[in-house]
This record gives sequence, structure tokens and C-alpha cells, in this order.
Amino acid sequence: MRLKGKVALITGAGGGIGGESALLFAAEGAAVVVSDVDEAAGKRVAAAIVQAGGRAVFVRADVSKSADCEAMVRAAETNFGRLDVLMNNAGIMDSDDDDAMKTPEAVWERTLAINVKGVYLGCKHGIPALLRAGGGAVINVASFVATLGAATPQLAYTASKGAVLSMTRELAVIHARQNVRVNALSPGPLRTELLMKFLNTEAKRQRRLVHIPMGRFGEAKEMAKAALFLASDDSSYMTGGNLLVDGGITAAYVTPE
Repeated sequence: MRLKGKVALITGAGGGIGGESALLFAAEGAAVVVSDVDEAAGKRVAAAIVQAGGRAVFVRADVSKSADCEAMVRAAETNFGRLDVLMNNAGIMDSDDDDAMKTPEAVWERTLAINVKGVYLGCKHGIPALLRAGGGAVINVASFVATLGAATPQLAYTASKGAVLSMTRELAVIHARQNVRVNALSPGPLRTELLMKFLNTEAKRQRRLVHIPMGRFGEAKEMAKAALFLASDDSSYMTGGNLLVDGGITAAYVTPE
């Protein structure tokens, strides 16, 4: 078991990447704090872990609120005694997100509050807990659009994921000698509810698919396996990295400097 004896906190763990990661981390031996703003979804994931013989608790948290982030970290230490892995996964993609002219200010502000401030607050409260445990791993979920940009306009989301990537690099440097590793996971286009709600027509889906060398959308389970690598000691010499799991899309379109 690659996470035996570890305690992991995953935000946005009620489904998608977060839900699959919670199930996989638990199967690999971790006790998991399942955090989500969707109470019913989060409780289902936590219950599935317990039913399978694992250890999990659910904590409702809006990651844009400092008190909620503090509470979810406290839940990890109260229930399981420590925190070893922090996965800042919670994020939104609003269907009204578009280019600079069309994106409403409210959509911009809400997207950055959850996708960027949520990562900052997770680290603000989570990194001290990792330090109390003697070190650990932070996984910040970014996106391939932070490197490439999106074919279908989604300016607020793209900007937010670029910020996550920059934050990851700086935090990695700051904490490199404190036994805290900070890496980003950048998924490509996935067959998740989040993206399918945004790509809500066949034309939009095909416009995205045509750019992917593998010719298909990725699956949340595939991202969970990549997250497991970043959470485990298998990535012990990796910090400040950006793990692109994107079906080859950035390799096809990004020119090396």
C-alpha cells in the first residue's frame, strides 16, 4: 500500500477527480478527510470508503472561506492525529465563462475565489499541519489550459489555473527544505460533469477533441492515479513540478523554449 499510515485531505472530493482520488487513496491505506460543499455527495464518498473497510470522515467546506478551510484541517488532526497529504482539488468552471468582453464580472470573481483563493486558503491552513507532522505532500489541481490556453474561451478558468501553477512553484521553493513537497497536477480535457456542463454541445466537444492526439477525453480515475504518484513517496524527489496528464495535447501544441 503506497499511502499506508498516511492521512489525506481532499477538497472537492464529492465526485470527479476528487472523489476518485479519495477512493483510491483510501484503498492504498490512507485515512481520508473528504471535503466538499456538496454535503450529500461528500457523505456518499466517505460512506463508500468506510463500507470498503477504509477510514474516512466528511467535512463540509466552502474553500473560499478561511474558517471552513481551518475546520477541515482541524478535522484531519482531530480524527486521525495528523495530516500528510493535502490535495487542493475543488474548483468550478462556469458556463458563462467566456472571453474578456463576454465574461461577467461576477463569474470572474466567483471563479477566482474558489479556484485560486481556495488553493491559497488550503495551503494557509494545511501546510502548518503538514509541518507539524514532519512534512508531507501538497497537490494543487491546475489544468492543461494553464500551459496552453483553451480552444473554447473560458478566460476566468484559464487565468485561475495559471495562478494555481504559479502559486505551486513558489510554495515549492519556500518549503523545499522543510520536507514539504508542492506539485501541480494538470489534467487534460476530461469526461467529467464539470467539463461536460461547459462543453454543452456536440460542436464544442468536437472542437476540444480534435486537438487531443489520443482522440478521447480523459477519465477521472486516470487523474486519481497520477495524484497517487504525487501523494506517495514514489515522487520523493519531485517538487515544484507540473504533472501534465493530458492525452498529449500540450506536446502537440507547445513549442519548447
